[in-house]
Order: sequence, then structure tokens, then C-alpha cells
Amino acid sequence: MKMAIVRYDPVREIDSLQGEVNRLFDGFFGTRSSGRNGAVSRWIPAMDLVERGDEFVLRADLPGMSEDDVSIEIKDNVLTISGERRAEHEEEGESFYRAERAFGGFTRTLTLPEGIDPDAVKAKFDAGVLEVRVPKPAERKPHRVQISSGSGEPAAVEGEATEK
Repeated sequence: MKMAIVRYDPVREIDSLQGEVNRLFDGFFGTRSSGRNGAVSRWIPAMDLVERGDEFVLRADLPGMSEDDVSIEIKDNVLTISGERRAEHEEEGESFYRAERAFGGFTRTLTLPEGIDPDAVKAKFDAGVLEVRVPKPAERKPHRVQISSGSGEPAAVEGEATEK
């Protein structure tokens, strides 16, 4: 049995502990990002993806946003929805400040199947819900290739007579 000698480094131990605590809090509260007054805010819109008949239907809840706040792109079979929700209203009082709604930029990506036609993708925005309809690609059927003989003519298929 071999043993390794490792020099004790208290700074490394503190960094490791801090990393673990950060990971714990990020997992529980979401990734940290600076909000107003240094508050932690993170907004990831909820999305549903349903396979319906000959298309995929994606719905994303984007309350308080309009179609001008959202961008949809398809590149290399990856659908990317991004946008930004801005803070609109804060309640301020004599001795308190309260803002519970999260805001900020977001990006959601979804890998699409091979063969999607980007020009056939349709999107609509209604009452704070974005709906993206992605037609399924045409099913690829096997194509039979005729094998030619050495003379350049197709080889005889089993069961067919050849004339000479």
C-alpha cells in the first residue's frame, strides 16, 4: 500500500470549503447574479416541450414581456430562446424596500433532431406565453442502390433471367 505525502495548505482548505458552500447555496437558490442593491436574483422561464402529431410544440411562460423582448434563433439544430425582463415596479416605504419578482436576461437552448427545416418553424406570443411550433423532419427511408457488374451494366437480380 502506497501513501502520498501532501503538504498542508490552510488557504486551499478554506477555498475548498468556500467552493462547497457556494455550490450548496447555488443549488438551492439558483446561480448567483447581481441584482439591484446586490440582491441575488435569477430568472429562468418555465418551458414545456410536447410532441404532438407531426410537430414539436414548445411553450415558455414569459410574464411581463412582449415579443420585442424575446429572440429566437436556430443554428446547427439548436433552438435558442433568449431575452430580458426588466424591473418595472418597486414598493418603497419609510423603512423597507421590497422587490420579489426576479428579472434580468435569460437564455434557454434546446437541441432539435437532425433534418429540421428552420424556415418551417413558427412562433407566436400571446398573453405572456411564447409558443414555438417545430415541424418534425421527414422520416428518412432507406434507398436501395443498384449494383452494377464489372461491364457497367446492372447485375442480374436473383430470379431474373439474363439474355445473351
